[in-house]
Amino acid sequence: MDVRTICLGLLSKEDRSGYEIKKLLEEGPLGHFVDASFGSIYPALTRLTEEGHVEFRIETQEARPDKKTYSITSSGLTDFHKTLHAPIAPDRHKSDFLFVLMFAEHLTPAAMSDLIDQRLAYYEEHIAEITAEVDCDTTPGPRFVAGHALAIFGAAKSYLENNRHILEGEALRSAAGSIATEPQDADLGTLGE
Repeated sequence: MDVRTICLGLLSKEDRSGYEIKKLLEEGPLGHFVDASFGSIYPALTRLTEEGHVEFRIETQEARPDKKTYSITSSGLTDFHKTLHAPIAPDRHKSDFLFVLMFAEHLTPAAMSDLIDQRLAYYEEHIAEITAEVDCDTTPGPRFVAGHALAIFGAAKSYLENNRHILEGEALRSAAGSIATEPQDADLGTLGE
């Protein structure tokens, strides 16, 4: 989903500043499957304002810069509804973790075990966060999305726990193979005898 649509969606629920949108993407349930930087959120909000899909008001804050709070307009809501009804692209899963695992034979056994332990801790942390989010929201859409995320993280955690021996075994085999193929130091005292 593009950043423009993400902003319209979040503003369809309530008025927000660009900073608040970014925080929701970092810390809220959307952060598990949507990514947008400040460098993309603010230009999107500017374009949406120019198109008449959002408007903003300036709020004065004590000891801080003024804050722009954006709200969606009726044309913005219409545009958002059109986007929701348009065909969507297939999901793409990007993962640095899976990329590293593609080259498991290059990791030491200790590095492999550490990597797996870190990922399992990551899954546990996110499962706890999502569970707390589910308990706070009673509307069907966010509850369903949180439940879906719990199913994915739970399955990934279970798969990794049940199959870590494959990766750790590969790291051990690779380490043993590299030791066997390294040239051995010759005993210089026995050469030529």
